[in-house]
Amino acid sequence: MGADAPPHDDSLPGPLVGADWLARRLGTPGLLVLDASVGAHRGSAERIVGAIPFDLDGPLSDHTGPLPHTMPAAGRFTEELRALGLHDGDTAVVYDAAGIYSSARAWWMLRAMGLDRVAVLDGGLPGWVAAGLPTESGAPTALPERGDFTAVPRPGLFVGADEVAAALSDPTSAVFDARSRERFRGTAPEPRAGLRGGHMPGAVSLPFTDVQHEGRMRPAAELRAAFAARAQDRERLFFSCGSGVTACVLTLGAALAGYRDLAVYDGSWSEWGLPSEGRPVVTGGEAEPG
Repeated sequence: MGADAPPHDDSLPGPLVGADWLARRLGTPGLLVLDASVGAHRGSAERIVGAIPFDLDGPLSDHTGPLPHTMPAAGRFTEELRALGLHDGDTAVVYDAAGIYSSARAWWMLRAMGLDRVAVLDGGLPGWVAAGLPTESGAPTALPERGDFTAVPRPGLFVGADEVAAALSDPTSAVFDARSRERFRGTAPEPRAGLRGGHMPGAVSLPFTDVQHEGRMRPAAELRAAFAARAQDRERLFFSCGSGVTACVLTLGAALAGYRDLAVYDGSWSEWGLPSEGRPVVTGGEAEPG
């Protein structure tokens, strides 16, 4: 937050906030609302008043390599977030136009780069609109004032294939796959050309849609039951999906459920599923939780 800005409300309740919470604070100095929509939802015709694009399809992913939606370097991340007006000590609320889809990725990226005060808007833009809350359209009226945020990467929040391979054989860890059950089993084709079907041996299936209901995250008790049924007594949880986006929805669910030792596989199936990687892949159903 800038030196001349008044202190903002510091009552962020956790990694998830409701539309009513955000509506009461909209426009508060030190609070940024970030639109992390991707794909067809990117550049939606309407947005929450004052929202700034957090462009995961653009500069907030690393385009120097072959994998989609991977983390940019800390220096690049710092520059992009300063351009969005983020200051050290600010609060960020991220949402997307699909509900809860890519917003969780932005939340985890910000956490991984050292921002503590960040949350996902439950229900996203659809929930906001359904509540009759204010939106705007057209180009933003003014660019934000440049911020002074500095990324401080936190090791272990994003991991690579070797760490995931080790976790698959670690009795204290569980690897969750957020893709559909059909893709997990290898009975549905992968949307990205050239990838093998199936899953990592030892991974467990929990589609990201299962931790939501009608566009909102399920209650904490239901989330804890869903994760505990699959993780058993393992508390170190890893998350994978197609390109590292919806894995973060599971990460959000696990955080709401009370888990604290969490990591996202940044390359996800876009890397592991490549034949050239030579990583083991199996097909068929996973064991039922119990």
